This record gives sequence, structure tokens and C-alpha cells, in this order.
Amino acid sequence: MTRYSLHFSLLLTLTLALGCGGGDQPASNPAITPAASSTPAKDDHGHKHEGHGTGPHEGAVADWGGGKFHVEFTVDHDKQEATVYILGDDEKTATPIKAATILLNINDPKFQVELAAAPLKGEAEGTSSRFVGKHESLGKVQEFAGSISGEVDGTPYVGDFKEEPHAEPKK
Repeated sequence: MTRYSLHFSLLLTLTLALGCGGGDQPASNPAITPAASSTPAKDDHGHKHEGHGTGPHEGAVADWGGGKFHVEFTVDHDKQEATVYILGDDEKTATPIKAATILLNINDPKFQVELAAAPLKGEAEGTSSRFVGKHESLGKVQEFAGSISGEVDGTPYVGDFKEEPHAEPKK
């Protein structure tokens, strides 16, 4: 396990352990974004934390950092590959970060994937808004749920996401 994987695994474990008994109390570390609830946060920065909807790449969008960033989870089951995009506060604009990897944790079946930076054309060297990784369990056709964690400028971020079934096209 790499140093970053160990760091993010520990961060995720602490986040889950500390975040399970708080009721309406704010998170103890504002840099770590708790899972969305049906009650909007006191500082909802103009939008609710649930129901972000579909992202620009047709993926599940989650809050990452109190609205400063958002992450979009997509999966290609045939390739057994996940791609996560880092988006800005508008939930649409690619926002490159200085990171070599981020960590994807899937709840059911439980597994982790380290996603490597795969910069989009035109992104500055050493930055990326796209991260890609493979795992055989991603080949299972299902709606995935889990968390995405990473570090930006020394600040850890965690965001929970849940894929929703795609609507059937109208005929």
C-alpha cells in the first residue's frame, strides 16, 4: 500500500468513525465534507448538498470541500475502469488540481481503487482534472456508491457519491 493510500484509508476511517454520531452538529473538520443529508447545511453556499444531478460526463456528482470543488464519478463496465473528474463550484468546469492520485472507495462490494492523474489536453504540467483507475469489480453492472478522497494544497477532501439509475429515453 502506498503512503498516499495508507493516508487516505486512515482519513476515511476517521471520517466515518467521527461522522456517525453527530446528529445536526457540524463536522469537526470543515475541510472534510460529510455525506449529504436531506437537511441542507447551515452554509449551503447557494445550493443543496443532495441531488447534484448528472455531471457533464453523465456521471454522479458529489460535493468536495464545502462547494469549492465537486467530483464526478463515471464508470466503464466493459473496461472495468472508473474515471473521476474534478469540477469547480459550478459543477461543470474542469478544475485541475496538483495531485498524482486520488482514492476511490466503493461500498458494495467493498473495494478501493487508486486513481492516477490523466490530464486533459491543455492542463498545466503536474495538474489534472481527470483521474482514472481499473478494478475487476467495476465490471459489475450496478449503481455504485462510495467516496472519493484526495488532497489539494495540503488539505484533505472526501466526498460521498451515489449513482442513480439512468432514466429510460422517451420514445
